[in-house]
Amino acid sequence: MATTTKAVTKAVFPVAGLGTRFLPATKASPKEMLNVVDKPLIQYAVEEAIAAGITQMIFVTGRSKRAIEDHFDKAYELEAELEAKNKHALLEILRSVKPSHVDCVYVRQPEALGLGHAVLCAEKLVRDEPFAIILADDLLDGQPPVLKQMLDVHEREQGSVLAVEKIDPARSSSYGIISGAEVSKGIYRLDGIVEKPQPQDAPSDLAVVGRYVLSSNIFDHIRNLKPGAGGEIQLTDAIASLLKEEPVFGYEYEGVRYDCGSKLGYLKASVEFALRHPEVGAGFAQYLKDRHLG
Repeated sequence: MATTTKAVTKAVFPVAGLGTRFLPATKASPKEMLNVVDKPLIQYAVEEAIAAGITQMIFVTGRSKRAIEDHFDKAYELEAELEAKNKHALLEILRSVKPSHVDCVYVRQPEALGLGHAVLCAEKLVRDEPFAIILADDLLDGQPPVLKQMLDVHEREQGSVLAVEKIDPARSSSYGIISGAEVSKGIYRLDGIVEKPQPQDAPSDLAVVGRYVLSSNIFDHIRNLKPGAGGEIQLTDAIASLLKEEPVFGYEYEGVRYDCGSKLGYLKASVEFALRHPEVGAGFAQYLKDRHLG
């Protein structure tokens, strides 16, 4: 049996989704490459992982996802041109996309068979270690970064950890909803988890969002699942099975979530991150003020 006491050094990024809610923008480019000001969503996610001490990024990709690989690859020609023109500030920004101590590896999900299946595709790279899962659609803005908060909980509680937040119960059919007892402030020991229940069937108002720290035992539980609706293998179902055998906790993280899988959430993130951007923040704030007064 794998234990959860090992340091977490690997993060899985399931990026094989089609991004249909953002068509036509995502017709030829992955939704994870949508920019919030001047960085793509996937880079915010990777930076959160790096800040939490993760050194191996595992991307589960699908067709038409080459842009993600190219983004984290070395751009020899561009670097040489910036060097020749003495544009050192831009060169530093370019090289900071992937620090030298971080490895990026890619594995293909041959069919879109659900989040559980995407995670299972990373098993040979994760092996028997606890690992993180980051869904780049959820841009989580926390200090310290949300994944770092979760790894602290993981180490303290010695169990898998899911990021959760309180939602309007009327929206429960869009989330995985947990049930369990609060063991310390904002930390819940799960006794159940249900995928997308109707409001009247939801066990609580605590919804899972796109961050997980899981024991490698999850892979056995995913493998034993029968495909659900649409032939998809749900990670939620595997977690429901895992928590019967070992501790799983929900953690009410400190921070703000922007649901960048929706147009409205993406626009909110763009505005908030633009307002604090050192280059354009003051000018953008003035523009919004003038527009409001006008």
